[in-house]
Amino acid sequence: MKRQQTPLIIALALLVAAAFSLPVSAQDRAALLAGAELTRIVPSGFYFQGQSAPTQMRNSAAARFGTNRFVIVGMVDTSGYSAEIRARYEGFFITDSAITIGGEALSPGAYGFGFSKEGKLNILDLAGNEVLSVAVTNDKDLRRPRPLSMTMSGTDVRLYRGRDYVVIAAK
Repeated sequence: MKRQQTPLIIALALLVAAAFSLPVSAQDRAALLAGAELTRIVPSGFYFQGQSAPTQMRNSAAARFGTNRFVIVGMVDTSGYSAEIRARYEGFFITDSAITIGGEALSPGAYGFGFSKEGKLNILDLAGNEVLSVAVTNDKDLRRPRPLSMTMSGTDVRLYRGRDYVVIAAK
């Protein structure tokens, strides 16, 4: 009789373990924000290296991971910045939880970002120091590239600048 109960107990244990893992994966499922929800969450301006610049709302995007974890990006008007800063800084990158960008870890915080001519996305702290640099992927099949956007590709969130993108994931 014990031999017959053992497979049943193992099957039950696996079922219980699977049931507990479902809510965890559902919490990290990504969704892109649009319309009023996007407008409500994107800041109207951003501070970087001693200056504040207005956000280009048409070139802003955000993703929600689960119920209340966000990644918010936006290009800003850098016309008041020096040519040296404009060459490295295009906008802001805000995350309220740990994420990965191109497989590299990024802690919660507010950052500047810029895509380089060398095919990299550079994440900068508010003083302009590089925090993270990851290689981008070029999507030659993208039909209508925009200056900045986020899209879903399966379960991945892609941050695009033109045809270049990086994958952002919850950690």
